[in-house]
Amino acid sequence: MKQFRKCWFAVGAVALACSGVLLQTSTEVAAQAFPNKTVTIVVPFGAGSITDGLARVIADKLGTTWKQSVVVENRPGLPGTTGVAKSAPDGYTLMLTSNGHTIAGVINKGIQFDPVKDFAGVTIIASVPLVAIVPADSPAKTLKEFIALAKASPGKLNFSSAGIASTSFLSAEIFRQNAKIDIVHVPYKGAPDAVTAVVRGDAHIYFAPVPNAQSLDAAGKVRAIAINSSKRNPQLPNVPTIAEAAIPDYKYESWFGVLAPAGTPPAILTKVSQDIAQVLKMPDVVEKLTTYGSIPAPNSPAQFDAIIKSDTERYGKILRDAGVGTN
Repeated sequence: MKQFRKCWFAVGAVALACSGVLLQTSTEVAAQAFPNKTVTIVVPFGAGSITDGLARVIADKLGTTWKQSVVVENRPGLPGTTGVAKSAPDGYTLMLTSNGHTIAGVINKGIQFDPVKDFAGVTIIASVPLVAIVPADSPAKTLKEFIALAKASPGKLNFSSAGIASTSFLSAEIFRQNAKIDIVHVPYKGAPDAVTAVVRGDAHIYFAPVPNAQSLDAAGKVRAIAINSSKRNPQLPNVPTIAEAAIPDYKYESWFGVLAPAGTPPAILTKVSQDIAQVLKMPDVVEKLTTYGSIPAPNSPAQFDAIIKSDTERYGKILRDAGVGTN
């Protein structure tokens, strides 16, 4: 009887091991065959945004690489992100978004998805340094002078943003807290309106992508006074980093990346991640990203997952400490 039980356990163990091998094999086969139909990249922002532009560059190249249609769908706001979270986890619905994704649960009441648990990281596409710009006639010629002005008149100055979940908002909010100044947030419906507000003098500071800041500064329409990256940008070599200019502890890295619904097979995530990494090496893609002020920064799904988790925790705390949020 004992011998029979041993045999039975042995058979069961072999069957379990075989089932695991079969599952792994089927997943790998599915990844090798991926994609065999149209892939959709959802952009939860409107057409003409940096996110939209990056998505269309990536979609075009992936379509050629995969020999399949890769389409970009603009689904602005929470409905777009919610739809991706509820999509089949098979790799055929992806989302390209900004790191504003990580604060969605803090600033929106009744949110229907978890920014961390309901998504799987694929890869970061690019980091996008932002430049602090002020009106051309602003008395603040440096970041230190702007901080001094704000401290001299608490609540009198403001900063514009492309929306409360945008990278421009996060960059400015972290700056506001680090500088310990009281400036008012004025959200706009998009980046163009937020920039125009600074040009007109309605807004006192805004964090803009490098190309925008460079062209407007050169035209004398705004003054670029600092950049939020860890080092100076070659397109604006005379503009100091925020750490150099005034706040040594300032740290904010904006990113744009591709996510998939949670539960998407790891083999498919890895394939998409690696294929995008190859796309980001193409000279014409690098050149195109440069026009958006973006720096290619691909990584692995596991690395991206870790960044999403840590950013969600960090930015959530920053916003709650500032009294921003619904919970």
